[in-house]
Formats: sequence, C-alpha cells, structure tokens
Amino acid sequence: MTQYGYFLAAEEHGPTELVEQARMAEQAGFSALWISDHYHPWNDAQGQSSFVWSVIGALAQATSLPVQTAVTCPTMRIHPAIVAQAAATSAVLLGEGRFRLGVGSGEALNEHVLGHRWPQASLRLEMLEEAVTVMRQLFEGQEVSHHGKHYTVENARLYTVPEEPVPIDIAAFGSAAASLAGRVGDGFITMVPDAELVARFRRGSGAGGNSKPVSGGLKVCYGPDADEALRTVHRLWPNMALPGELSQILPTPAHFEQACELVRPEHLAPSVTCGDDPEKHVAALSAYADAGFDTVYVNQIGPDQRGFFDFYRTKVLPQLTG
Repeated sequence: MTQYGYFLAAEEHGPTELVEQARMAEQAGFSALWISDHYHPWNDAQGQSSFVWSVIGALAQATSLPVQTAVTCPTMRIHPAIVAQAAATSAVLLGEGRFRLGVGSGEALNEHVLGHRWPQASLRLEMLEEAVTVMRQLFEGQEVSHHGKHYTVENARLYTVPEEPVPIDIAAFGSAAASLAGRVGDGFITMVPDAELVARFRRGSGAGGNSKPVSGGLKVCYGPDADEALRTVHRLWPNMALPGELSQILPTPAHFEQACELVRPEHLAPSVTCGDDPEKHVAALSAYADAGFDTVYVNQIGPDQRGFFDFYRTKVLPQLTG
C-alpha cells in the first residue's frame, strides 16, 4: 500500500516552523517526512534556507517519523565524505531505519557558491556516482582511502555510524539519471507521476528492482478560495513552471525571479492542486500511487499550514489510506 508523507520546504519556512510542521504532520496521520536541502531559496519571496542537518537533529527529538533529504547534492558544495558523516549521525539520532539519504546531481543555485565551474549534466551524474561510492565505503565504519577521478579521501573513518549502512536513494527527472538510480541507488526519487520513469528505474535495478522503494513529491495549496490559492502559488513558487534545464543552470534567486517574469498563474494551474476540494487533492496524490510509487510526499504552499493539516487529517488522508 502506498504511504503518504509530508514534504518540509526549507526554502519557504524557518527551522522552528519546520519542526512544528513535522509535529503537525505526525498528528495529522502522515507517515514520513521529506526535507529539502538548499543553500538558497528559489526566490526572495520564499525567504528561507536553513542548514538541513541542524534541522534534522531537531526533528529527531520532535517526532517519531522517518526522515529523508530530498535531496542532498554530495558533489560540490559539500564533499561526499562530510555528507556521509552528517548522514550517519542523522541516522544514529533518528534511530534504526528512520533515515534515508536522498541525493541528486544538484542545481547551480546551491552548488556553485564556492566558485567552482558548474559542470554539464553528464559530468554531474559521473560525479554523483563516484560520491555514492565514497559514502557507501564510509558507512561501513572502516578506514577509507579513495583516489578517484573527482574525489580524494585519505585515512577517513566514521566512528559514529548506525548498525546498518544508510540507504541512498537517487533523484532523477530524465532517463539517464533514472538508469543511474537503478544501477547504484537503494531507491528512486522523482517529482512527477511518470510510470515509464519508474519502469526505467526498475529495469536498471535488475532482479532486485521491484524491492527498491520509489518516492515522489508534489506541492499543493489548500485554501477556501482556489483562485487566491493559485495566486499564492504564483507569488511563492513560480519557478515550478520553468521549462527544460533552467532550474539546474540558473545561478541565483535573482536570475530565477527574472525568468519567472514570463510565468503567469495559468501556467501553474495544471500542475498544482489549489483550493479545498478533497477529491482534487485525492486525485493528485493517487496519480503517484497509480504510477507505482511506494511513498508520496505532499507540501502545502503558503502560510495556512494548520488549515492544511486539519483538511488532510479529516478529508484527504482517510480516503487515501482507507
């Protein structure tokens, strides 16, 4: 049966708010948490971007739900050896089986901040694969020395590790990344209910593909006035309507704001469920279940978090979970 989790948007809410939302999510009946890992928000209207590993430490004390980063880029801004240490510590804090590391090839918005050249997509995937190799070695708790094409690790050992290595799920939005996720990932993450992308991941995983979890995420905007909710989406998350690779290559929130001058509310309407019709929300989440997803994470856009959780607790989750 598909599970339903809540997606904590660290670009839109500060760390204290995120922890409170996690508590409300658990009380509302959500079964898991995602949390984004950004250095910048997509635009200044979102206005936040806390350090995800500090927030995860607080989540470990505030809730009993499992947590996953969605997603961390372990290739440029933070060396994979340091990401491995952060992930292992998070897994120990949360307890056995409650943390998964979601990774992806990243966006220039977050990863170019140290002044490195932003690589093309094929090179980013190559770097990601090597980073996963480094982190898996370190999760074993033994001394690691690695001299690869992109990363060097010398005499590194993680002393604080969970009993089982941290699972690493890989995010993908295209066929090449989905194939990589199948080959080296413990699970698959994507943001569209694309059954063919799921099938490509499972084919790439070989005989064990059907046992690997597939997770998806979407954003909604609950509110009594659907038109007003859509205006909230347009104010805070117009970047969701940007086409192609723009979200991977634009370097600053200001550049996203410039590009989003071309986005109108009607461009967002087909992809974001707005308003208080429970059937529309159920249909949006069910599309992921129908496409073969094991867990679906939903995020509420805007300030009415409590109204959203009450709405989902009483009118949406009961229909989804039976």
